[in-house]
Amino acid sequence: MFFIFDWDGTLCDSTAKIVSCMHEAARAQRLPALTDAEVQNIIGLGLPEAIQTLYPDLEYDGIEAMRQAYADHFIAADSEPSRLFDNSVDTLEQLLSSGHQIAVATGKSRAGLNRVLESLGMKDVFHATRCSDETASKPHPLMLHELLAELKVPVEEAVMIGDTEFDMEMARRAQMPRIAVDYGAHHISRLTPYEPVLCASDIGDILRLV
Repeated sequence: MFFIFDWDGTLCDSTAKIVSCMHEAARAQRLPALTDAEVQNIIGLGLPEAIQTLYPDLEYDGIEAMRQAYADHFIAADSEPSRLFDNSVDTLEQLLSSGHQIAVATGKSRAGLNRVLESLGMKDVFHATRCSDETASKPHPLMLHELLAELKVPVEEAVMIGDTEFDMEMARRAQMPRIAVDYGAHHISRLTPYEPVLCASDIGDILRLV
């Protein structure tokens, strides 16, 4: 079986850091303050798409300035990487030892994902990864189609694991089974309408499907 994981809020406990850095970037750009809930709502989107959603009146130059400000704050804050959720490493190791393939489909940039995987000693753990700046942002299903094609896996033998509506909608558009986790950026009540095959309170719960 092919397990495709979201990163932020699913494997990595980084939601609070993302929210804080978005607030700092907005202050630096003198943009209107947002609530934590408004920022959490866009976690999972590619960064330009997230900024455009939060500040729909911004034009291209403003989006780029905000994107750079956020990236600067996040890189500084991420000098100490966010911890992985409990059981994340054990779960990935058990999947690999059982012969399953694993991948990441994330709203992070390629540079951002590479940096965190390197810092955590995980750069060779996944069979494949896709980031929003090298394909279409969630909830477009392109990154899932690309991962399936790269590893030559039929969609019915894959599952997407995520914590946001964007993950669930992306998988639904790809006609891929999905697992919702209830500890991430979006409340589980927003994910259950997408008919996940499992709602997990611990990432290790997905081993029930093995």
